[in-house]
Amino acid sequence: MTVPQPCNVLMLYPLFSAESFWSFGESCKLMGVKRPAAPLGLITVAAMLPESWTVRLIDCNTGPLGDEDLAWADVVFTGGMMPQQADTLRLIELCRAAGKPVVVGGPDATSSPHIYERADFRVLGEAESVIAEFIAAWEGGARSGVFTAPKFQADVTSTPVPRFDLLKFEDYLYLGVQYSRGCPFTCEFCDIIELYGRVPRTKTNAQMLVELDRLYAMGYRGHLDFVDDNFIGNKKSLRLFLPQLAEWQRAHGYPFELSTEASVNLADDPELLDLMGAANFFAVFVGIESPDPATLVAMRKKQNTRRNIAESIHKIYAAGMLVTAGFIVGFDNEKASMAEAMIEFIEEAAIPVSMVGLLYALPNTQLTRRLEREGRLHAGHDLAPTLGADQCTSGINFDPIRPLRDILMDYKQVLEHIYSPAAYASRVDRLMTLLDRSRQRHELAEGDIRAKVGAMETVHRVVTALPEARGPLWQTFMNCAKRDTTSARIAVQMIAGYAHLGPFSRKVIDAIDGRLAELDDQTVVPAAAAAAAPARNLA
Repeated sequence: MTVPQPCNVLMLYPLFSAESFWSFGESCKLMGVKRPAAPLGLITVAAMLPESWTVRLIDCNTGPLGDEDLAWADVVFTGGMMPQQADTLRLIELCRAAGKPVVVGGPDATSSPHIYERADFRVLGEAESVIAEFIAAWEGGARSGVFTAPKFQADVTSTPVPRFDLLKFEDYLYLGVQYSRGCPFTCEFCDIIELYGRVPRTKTNAQMLVELDRLYAMGYRGHLDFVDDNFIGNKKSLRLFLPQLAEWQRAHGYPFELSTEASVNLADDPELLDLMGAANFFAVFVGIESPDPATLVAMRKKQNTRRNIAESIHKIYAAGMLVTAGFIVGFDNEKASMAEAMIEFIEEAAIPVSMVGLLYALPNTQLTRRLEREGRLHAGHDLAPTLGADQCTSGINFDPIRPLRDILMDYKQVLEHIYSPAAYASRVDRLMTLLDRSRQRHELAEGDIRAKVGAMETVHRVVTALPEARGPLWQTFMNCAKRDTTSARIAVQMIAGYAHLGPFSRKVIDAIDGRLAELDDQTVVPAAAAAAAPARNLA
């Protein structure tokens, strides 16, 4: 039997190329942390490596990479999502210059492996299915290769406990765990079903409780996110897991306040809502995308057409969980009045944190393949934008059916309204009247990083930085404080979020104004070319 040889592995989590709706930079500063979320993927892969291998992790978003780190390493692991593409490529070249073999993996390398040809090794797909093959090749002397996992076949019940010990907990607003992979739906623009399949696979209950035990024993307390792309994708398994999760929380004094992502049909299931409330879930991200049923049908998100979505959101509020939601502007079937309809829906549903972006054709999706067939996909669609505010401001990387100017104007109109101080504060106020937190633990656990800064101080810091928001945000805080302390605590989290969302939305609006100015400056299209354009777009 071959004994694994010692090996120094340096894991590098690449920089996100630009600020985004998700970065919450100013909000993190308020809480005294560096980033919202920790790199769960890399620490999960780290746990799959031989015990004789020594692993170091550097999150380039939270700390520097020094020459001594590279000198120490025998091999470097890196990779991430599309917004990290530019820095991943920079790190690959840095490693090559230092003579260090580099292994790249993760969702972007899996979707666009050709972009990462300069890496010595490419590990594509889910690591559980292929990491042993890589390890054997490395220990056999190989110093390059491509290892491709069979699609959707990784046995997540064999996934080890992530190497949480590699993280600096104090750097992050929250940590993450993963219960399931995959989603049963077929949304055209989504790459999740291409990466993980449509049959959600879940870890065992015992596995999950061991992960929670590990975090608890390490002293972590606070916000814990289940990073699943659709937490309720496998309802049968979830119904068995949630009661055990709730009992674990009770037995340990509710050390974690939980969040996740789920499809809106969660609202159809009172039992699941009750079970999630009892387990101390406080927030759910829901992909709504559009309030227009015809647009939803065209994007193959039919699950959102079978209900009054605003009423569904209110049902989730009634179970004690606030909703953050995703919206997209730029679908082919949008009507001229889409901006007003989206604003009206966001206000009716009372969703303060509404992540609105321009449609972006991601690599390896049904949408991208359709646009390519129609001759509408722009060249370099799989190259991540490196300029501008974020991927969304560079969205519409294809020839749209609607005039681009109209799409950009609608997008700008939505952002200008929903992130005005008065509108945002008003939605927070209404949300708190709808949120019934009688199932959840009211107090934060001792040691929760969110308790470091008091409520009054948090609001004061936000309105000092954003004086234009002083009146609406203070009024909302006082209204919530008069109602009940739990309401006030959640409202303060929403107000802290505005420290990022308010300024960032204005940066996005400025970027959109720049794109509009570019359109105005473009040379008038010759008549013959203009006549041909609709035919090309509709081919």
